[in-house]
Amino acid sequence: MSAALLKNTAKIPSAFMQRRLIPPTTTPSSSPFPFLSKNLHSRPYLQLLKPREYKTSPYFFSSSFSSSSSSSSSSTAATTTAAASLAKVGFVGWYLGMIKSWPILTKSVTSALIYIAADLSSQTIVRKSQDSYDFIRTLRMAGYGMIVLGPSLHFWFNFVSKLFPKRDLLSTLKKMVMGQTIYGPAMTVVFFSLNARLQGENGTEIAARLKRDLLPTFLSGVMYWPFCDFITFRFVPVHLQPLVSNSFSYLWTIYMTYMASLEKAKAAC
Repeated sequence: MSAALLKNTAKIPSAFMQRRLIPPTTTPSSSPFPFLSKNLHSRPYLQLLKPREYKTSPYFFSSSFSSSSSSSSSSTAATTTAAASLAKVGFVGWYLGMIKSWPILTKSVTSALIYIAADLSSQTIVRKSQDSYDFIRTLRMAGYGMIVLGPSLHFWFNFVSKLFPKRDLLSTLKKMVMGQTIYGPAMTVVFFSLNARLQGENGTEIAARLKRDLLPTFLSGVMYWPFCDFITFRFVPVHLQPLVSNSFSYLWTIYMTYMASLEKAKAAC
């Protein structure tokens, strides 16, 4: 029987012999999982499952990052833009440039102009139709704003800002207390004394005027200035604080010039 098989080997199909005797040739794979590569070669239909390719625009991530960064810095950009736009305005840009170049002189001239306007307004309110304006009195007020108040405001606001550099609520309240207890009373005494001296009053008359007018002026200031100081110290930059304070002092100066124009106080015997 074995001899018969040997005689009939030529009749066995060559394909059958190749499948039984010759192992399938496989290409070496560089994959770290050879069993997976072998299964993929033995199952050709799995090659149809290819990963889908996506084309991503290079501006996709840049736009998302730019939008997030712009939203986080929107307040800073808005403040910078507003400051730049204000600086481009003719008068505002010129005034800010003058404050930067000549800070004391600019603030002094500003105080003088505000005191002139306030004194003329005060005279307009109290004078009768047949009375004329007292321009000597207006000149005194302008000199006080130019020589005394303007420079003192410059140095006072710089001193307070260095002492309390922050603009939070606590620092603002501290600045307000210092203004109401130190700067305000001192400048009120200087204003009444200097104005009375320029009108020819002597020391006794000046002391009597202070005794009569100082306390009512303090009480009126306590009702007016804390609100103005809160806005000035909390929201206004240091180099613009004298301007804002002078703007608030327009109404206050009308009252002060009225008090300073009162008749002499009778000295106590």
